[in-house]
Amino acid sequence: MTERKQEDRTNITLIGMPASGKSMAGVLLAKRLGFSFVDTDIVIQEKEGLLLREIIARDGLDGFLEIENRINAGINPRKAVIAPGGSVIYGREAMEHFRKISTVVYLKVSYEELEKRLGNLEARGVAMREGMTLKELYEERVPYYEKYAHITVDEEGCPVGQVVDRLEAAYRSGVCRDFRQEEE
Repeated sequence: MTERKQEDRTNITLIGMPASGKSMAGVLLAKRLGFSFVDTDIVIQEKEGLLLREIIARDGLDGFLEIENRINAGINPRKAVIAPGGSVIYGREAMEHFRKISTVVYLKVSYEELEKRLGNLEARGVAMREGMTLKELYEERVPYYEKYAHITVDEEGCPVGQVVDRLEAAYRSGVCRDFRQEEE
């Protein structure tokens, strides 16, 4: 493996369930590393001119997932922490793209903790099929998160500060860089 200079290191993409802390941990990590922060849900809302829940109402879940996949597959920041929505894992092109341009980190949270953290799913714009329970959504998505992640950070019993400490330590130790180089 060839050593890269720190300024050549790659992006970091955080994946996980809604309320797993992708945005909160992502902003804090970006500040610590001097990176930019990209919340892809906001990018989607800006490009579509609608809130996520309004896009789902207009285009249906499948239409939203197509839009999400297309927009995420076109995001190309440099030295950024990227926080896509939890449903990004349904978009093969988007996830292949993120795996090429970044180290993908799964922020793992237990179902019990997720239940405590989540508020109104509809207001959050959570992409889920009508009639699906949160438990079913969790069980459906976890294998995808595990499939696409280079690294998993288990958040069990960790406040956000500790999660960010773990992420920063992985970055500074070269773990994030090493995964990116293996695929080049």
